[in-house]
Amino acid sequence: MRMNIPLVKPYIAAVIVVCIWSGWITLSRMGVQTALTPYDLTLLRFGTAALITLPFSLRYDWRSVKWNQILLVALGCGFPYTMFSFIGLKTIKAANAGVLVNGMLPVIGLFFTLYWFKEKVSWIKYVAIFILLIANLMMMNIFGSFSASSLLGIGSLVSAAIAFSTYMAATKRWGYGMKDVIAFVPLVNAVLFLPIWLCFPSSILATPLSDVLIQVAYQGLLVSVLALVLITYAVSKLGSGTMSVFLSYVPAVTALLAFIFLHESLSIPEQLGIALCSIGLIVYTKG
Repeated sequence: MRMNIPLVKPYIAAVIVVCIWSGWITLSRMGVQTALTPYDLTLLRFGTAALITLPFSLRYDWRSVKWNQILLVALGCGFPYTMFSFIGLKTIKAANAGVLVNGMLPVIGLFFTLYWFKEKVSWIKYVAIFILLIANLMMMNIFGSFSASSLLGIGSLVSAAIAFSTYMAATKRWGYGMKDVIAFVPLVNAVLFLPIWLCFPSSILATPLSDVLIQVAYQGLLVSVLALVLITYAVSKLGSGTMSVFLSYVPAVTALLAFIFLHESLSIPEQLGIALCSIGLIVYTKG
């Protein structure tokens, strides 16, 4: 039997996004532990991406732009999302950040499904979302060694999840495709964030060139260009709800990468949280 290639391609794109996103969380955790500030990392990300995609931006039909829409789309996956993520990663382990940013997407996505798209949700999906929520709380150490000092990190990462959920829902709602997001997302964020970056001290010149180049290549090219193209394509074909499920696998993959490259171990509750998250995802896909 021949495979239905048009059906398979969006799923392949979603899997690649999971791999890139897991690597991004791990690399960003490494980045915030260098001399680079969260503001530096954000500038390197969108400054590089804006330069790479400038030819597409120059050919874009800006006269037909609906600014309220593209600003919501661009900022949803733009510097507010990355800034919240980088700030959270200063104090939160990579695996835990993977849960808080990506594992919360189906939970947050429920509100968009109910109140923006006016779609019904099956009781099975409600059960799955409840399981995912418990798994997320376990990964946050709510039931263990949770401390008040981690509140800023947790709040920042949950805010990042809200921002990214908004991006996925808005992309699906207004039908923006790969050519659109490549043309305006990097440029809009670079232009809007540059004045903010100028207001804060920078450590780019004081950071080893190798550290800067690693962040430029991964943040600016792989995440901001390739992953953005793939996730927009996957959302347009599979929907934001399905893509949220795929991104919920990011915590497990991130935990593995963080263990290998950052030597971050997981507590028993955190390991159980990842296992419970996988169960919740299986139940969600059956709903």
